[in-house]
Amino acid sequence: MASLPAIANNSDIRFLGKLLGDVIRAYGGERLFEATETIRKASVERHRDVSEGKAADNTAVDLSLEKLSLDETLDFVRGFMLFSMLANLAEDRQGIAAEDGADLASAIAELESEGIDRAQIRALLDHALIAPVLTAHPTEVRRKSMIDHRNRIAELMALRDLGRDTTPDGDSVDDAILRQIALLWQTRVLRRDRLYVTDEVDTALSYLRDVFLPALPALYQRWDRALGERTPSFLRPGSWIGGDRDGNPYVTADSLKTALSKASEAVLGYYCDAVHALGAELSISTEHAPADAAVQALADASGDDAASRSDEPYRRALSGIYARLSATHDALTGKHAPRPGRLVGEPYANPADFRADLVTLAHGLGIALKTGGALGRLIRAVETFGFHLATLDLRQNSAVHERVVAELLTVAGAEPDYLSLDEDARVALLRRELANARPLTSRFANYTEETAGELAIVQAAADAHAAYGPACITNYIVSMAQSVSDLLEVNLLLKEVGLYRPGETPTAAIMAVPLFETIGDLEAAPAVMTAWFALPEIATISTARGHQEVMIGYSDSNKDGGYLTSTWQLSKASTALKPVFAAAGVGMQLFHGRGGAVGRGGGSAFRAIRAQPSGTVQGRIRITEQGEVIAAKYGTRDAAMTNLEAIASATLLASLEPERLSNADNASFSAAMDTLSDTAFKSYRDLVYGTEGFRTFFRQMTPIAEIAGLKIGSRPASRTKSDRIEDLRAIPWVFSWAQARVMLPGWYGVGRAIADFEDKALLKDMAQGWPLFASALANLEMVLAKSDIGIAERYAGLVEDDKLREIFITIRDGWHQTHDGLLTVTGQSRLLEKHPALDASIRLRLPYIEPLNLLQIELIKRRRAGEDDPRIGEGILLSINAIATALRNSG
Repeated sequence: MASLPAIANNSDIRFLGKLLGDVIRAYGGERLFEATETIRKASVERHRDVSEGKAADNTAVDLSLEKLSLDETLDFVRGFMLFSMLANLAEDRQGIAAEDGADLASAIAELESEGIDRAQIRALLDHALIAPVLTAHPTEVRRKSMIDHRNRIAELMALRDLGRDTTPDGDSVDDAILRQIALLWQTRVLRRDRLYVTDEVDTALSYLRDVFLPALPALYQRWDRALGERTPSFLRPGSWIGGDRDGNPYVTADSLKTALSKASEAVLGYYCDAVHALGAELSISTEHAPADAAVQALADASGDDAASRSDEPYRRALSGIYARLSATHDALTGKHAPRPGRLVGEPYANPADFRADLVTLAHGLGIALKTGGALGRLIRAVETFGFHLATLDLRQNSAVHERVVAELLTVAGAEPDYLSLDEDARVALLRRELANARPLTSRFANYTEETAGELAIVQAAADAHAAYGPACITNYIVSMAQSVSDLLEVNLLLKEVGLYRPGETPTAAIMAVPLFETIGDLEAAPAVMTAWFALPEIATISTARGHQEVMIGYSDSNKDGGYLTSTWQLSKASTALKPVFAAAGVGMQLFHGRGGAVGRGGGSAFRAIRAQPSGTVQGRIRITEQGEVIAAKYGTRDAAMTNLEAIASATLLASLEPERLSNADNASFSAAMDTLSDTAFKSYRDLVYGTEGFRTFFRQMTPIAEIAGLKIGSRPASRTKSDRIEDLRAIPWVFSWAQARVMLPGWYGVGRAIADFEDKALLKDMAQGWPLFASALANLEMVLAKSDIGIAERYAGLVEDDKLREIFITIRDGWHQTHDGLLTVTGQSRLLEKHPALDASIRLRLPYIEPLNLLQIELIKRRRAGEDDPRIGEGILLSINAIATALRNSG
């Protein structure tokens, strides 16, 4: 094996690591510090030997670990977890997450070099939508308290960068950092109680309120300068939290109302503070600057008759604006504004009226004050966040809709056995009901709990539209959508509360969005959407809206068909949908259901968006942001701005840059990918679904059962009570393989596909010239670098049956085959040879992950052998937390 270069030093890691050592010595004692150092040095030395091509001593680390008591084990695991957390912070500060060209100014320059002028760019942005959508998918194992301390350290490190010795409060910066690390050491890592939907709502709100609200207006100011004119507000956040009911019985109408109310309270509180601050800033006197007539009218209508402000029309106008905003806060949240004023105003009917008053003030200002500044940022915030903060999606499984609609039709006497109807009969019946203004529901009927709950949800959505405006909920995602009737059923439910209105020109205030998840669903997507647009009423609604969204699922397609087939089928489905939308005259908006791990669509969003098939982005894209990825990408304002700009610039490039492949290359590359995908699919399916006893092997080899003990989400791990792989959610599936360092969903089957493909020169051309294939290989390479087949073999030892344990031989051989095939195609002598920053990042962590894996294995053995010491269970959960922190995108 080629020897590896030395890992580049990171002064922040050395500094923070030293402070952590000081904290462990001070609070854990000298014995713990020495034991931790011994293990750390032994593990680092072992990995250094591996890097230099020497034989590794597999027992060196084990012998040291065996000397730890249970109490010391818990403290040791916490120490290594905290080091990984601090290392993540240090790397994020160095900008490892940022990529070359991933900013709007660079994207504009690149497009202009291709002959695309700013008028074309502006035309695209006029109808563009980019939406990162926060979801509650449970792969964030850290408590919010841990993340808050981490973010405070980031703020203090930023002061250090500026050469500051003291904080604004007068503390020594270095001492303040030490205190935060000490607080981390003494903060409980694990949640004691199950996470509730309201907890998930509060966590998401902390990012939206503390990061997105200040970051996006600042980003738009940067983009205005890059474009040379005011940029449309095309990037707006979304959320599933409180509206995603698919498999989560704890999401109800009440949780939907709570999510919406808390979001409105957060954004209105922000506006109140901003308007109050503007009142202090805009001290313009008519003695020095004549007031614009519109501004004077606002001032006169405000009710502010204080003599001290008689010559200050902007302050008087802002007093009236604040009074109306305060009344809006009271009306929408049921709570008083942060600073109740002495004036009384009428609530704003909608965000547009509030924005109009602010724009009136902006137009009245002089040239130097007219654009930008605090007033400009507030106007931008109102455009972006409205009174709802983030657009909340509804989501439910199509099977639930079927049952609910069947009951409604039966109770109303419209159809006694809807479920027995074939698709054509269902569509005909649903269309008749949708054309009829008569409601199906009756207040005198007794509905099942499921039906009553679904009706309560759509009623809460209608109430939200009336209160917060139609932008608060715009999409209704239909999981496992397989037919037109699956979408019409949503419209029927919406009609019951007035969100779908029949007539000569029917309207739908909320769009039914199909989620195509499995390989079969993705293949059928074009036919479903063709039939959808063929319905005249749907064509009318879609044309008026200008676009229709389709969601494509990375997680379940991967679990169903493996990494390579999922990647390719998602691309093929996107490509096949393009002419369907073009024929319908409707813009295509794809919603990418990506997760953190590569097995669920993770990896670089910048590369992934640019690798989308030509003509499929069209300036409109939504992307899920899940679990630990949210904290990594949006934990601080700087990180958020970097990652949001990367998404924006990639979308701009993918929408406007010319096709890179010739027709001949496109044809040959696609044919090759078809062959690769077919082979990889068969290999994956044979292992996961065709190998007898595989589900038992998986559940015994990985800590899937132990992961269930982590209080990291409100959603059950499985859709049903069965132990079938098909019924297991994709997140725990991927998360479990990551813990065992196999990471099987991110690579299995690719090695066989490459080995069986004869024209290796063509594969090398694809890796060089095709962004889709290059991106897929880059993500695959990262997965292989984070996996460890030697450690994985230790986990295989947890499998009780000798015969079942032999399944690991197939996995091991597949890993080596994939590893060797990747190096052949990419022309490298070792993994990540062409990606030194990522290489250094991963190799820095490996010595800290391996001892955690070995400890986890031993603790699982003891737990499964019947030992009931609660410290064993706690140690397992801590190790899961620590390994996930070190791997970063593990779920």
